[in-house]
Amino acid sequence: MRNTALITGASNGIGLELAKIHASKGGDLVLVARNKSKLDELKTALENQYNISVYTIGKDLSEIHAAQEVYNETTKENIQVDVLVNNAGFGDFGMFAETDWNKELQMINLNMTSLTHFTKLYLQDMVQRKSGKIMNVASIAAFQSGPTMSVYCATKAYVLSFTEAISNEVADKGITVTALCPGATLTGFPDAAGMEDSKLFKDKKLPTAEEVAQYGYTSMIKGKTVAIHGMMNYILSNSVRFIPRSLVLKVSRKILGNV
Repeated sequence: MRNTALITGASNGIGLELAKIHASKGGDLVLVARNKSKLDELKTALENQYNISVYTIGKDLSEIHAAQEVYNETTKENIQVDVLVNNAGFGDFGMFAETDWNKELQMINLNMTSLTHFTKLYLQDMVQRKSGKIMNVASIAAFQSGPTMSVYCATKAYVLSFTEAISNEVADKGITVTALCPGATLTGFPDAAGMEDSKLFKDKKLPTAEEVAQYGYTSMIKGKTVAIHGMMNYILSNSVRFIPRSLVLKVSRKILGNV
């Protein structure tokens, strides 16, 4: 396989668009998501349109050994992963005392544990080859705490911090690591998180998943460490450093909305 990108959460949203972009550049793909039938449909479409090779793996990445199992499968198939995109993730909305712990545990496992394990496994191979690119999809939620989305925001803060640290560690090894930080985007996220009526999404003109994916892919190719999509998102994300944290919490709560 040529210049192969492994993309998690590739069956819809930003992950799907990233797959299309990489395929359009002539790169092969390993696509991972729970819904293998959707991945197989995408495989057929991309292979026919771009004359590339696509390998699909149906896997629930919230399961603790999922990353190792995917790595073992790609190793068995002699697939060299040149680009790793940790895109899979989801959120939840509600007061922490009232939300579902099992859903939050799945979120932690997917957004943090699986992402970290994938990075560990494939980064070691990249270090040996002295080449490779990794993109971890974080969020502008990484820059401040989020009342009513406490666990989600905390997981994305982890992704940002982890990515920045790893980027520094491998800067002299021919590898780049990028944290893509989108704001609210037209994807299935608000429905999955139960946020259809949140001020963050309702009646807003939001960027498409394709626009965010194109920005993220370009930033990754350039080797940018932190890529915040949208000028307003960039300003808001950086301004929180100069505002009292108590005020940031109040503003965040107002934007996310009350339960």
